[in-house]
Amino acid sequence: MKDGEGLAILKYEDQKADTGFDPNGVEVTIAPRHDQTLSLYGEYGLTDRLTLQSKTALTRGHDSFVDYEGLGAVELGLRYALLHRDRSVVSLYLGATRDGVGRNAGYAAPGQGDMDLEARLLAGASGRWRATPVFVELQVARLKRSGLADETRVDATVGVRPTRRWLLMVQTYAGQADSRPIRSRWSKSEISLTRDLGAWSLQAGWRQAILGRETPADRGPVVAVWRRF
Repeated sequence: MKDGEGLAILKYEDQKADTGFDPNGVEVTIAPRHDQTLSLYGEYGLTDRLTLQSKTALTRGHDSFVDYEGLGAVELGLRYALLHRDRSVVSLYLGATRDGVGRNAGYAAPGQGDMDLEARLLAGASGRWRATPVFVELQVARLKRSGLADETRVDATVGVRPTRRWLLMVQTYAGQADSRPIRSRWSKSEISLTRDLGAWSLQAGWRQAILGRETPADRGPVVAVWRRF
């Protein structure tokens, strides 16, 4: 973010699962589960290179064993632009997260987890493909987790603007936990469409787990309201 500019995203996620991936990555039937999250993400440019980043959430859900409702994870951190050019940027994010009452890891029971420390490297570039504006982004993160296994995450995004006001994004969220005796793995795909309305934007999409091991095959809609200031 530029100095003095900010972004807020209010997002609702509704994820259900009645199948999951076994230790061999085979999709099998599991007890149904339902998780809902309403989160508020924000970032604000402290300088042209340093950005403050935060996230809070309310969450609720249930499965065959437990119902939960309350404050979700709370995150706070700083992102620094190591390289910033007209059409590319490389940044380093360092942050901490206080886990909430919900599922702080897809493979874990609700409420499990305490405090997380995260280091994340982000790289993005924009350009044109056949006169159409496009961008790509890749993020690699390492999480040191208290009360849960440490994790490595890799996230990727491809964005296309077919018109000035519409943005199509295809995203992948993948990761692996250092859990024992089996390392849980997951890969989720999300496709969404965003409509710009001046300083506001409306986003709607669908997220679904496509691969995994020792993790649920959850899926469901994602809707969000963006506000730039």
